[in-house]
Amino acid sequence: MSEVINQAVVALSEKMDGEFDGSVKFVIEDEGAIMVDGAGVRAADEDAECTMTADSETFQAILEGDLNPTAAFMSGKLTVDGDMGTAMKLGTVLS
Repeated sequence: MSEVINQAVVALSEKMDGEFDGSVKFVIEDEGAIMVDGAGVRAADEDAECTMTADSETFQAILEGDLNPTAAFMSGKLTVDGDMGTAMKLGTVLS
């Protein structure tokens, strides 16, 4: 498993303050995928209501709070496929 993915799983787990009532897959280009759902955060590539894709630099900036997920989406650094409502719910957790 990629070190970037491992670090992202830890960082996302720390940001999540309870159950998330949806399923989101983060695809970090050239690294792998992370699932966030009611079961928690884990390195996995499974079906989800929403898939967010970004490069590792963008994803890291979002996790560190240096880049707002909405701003990343609006600038084209983050793509969202699937249920936008679910993406927005997770975005509020990450902001």
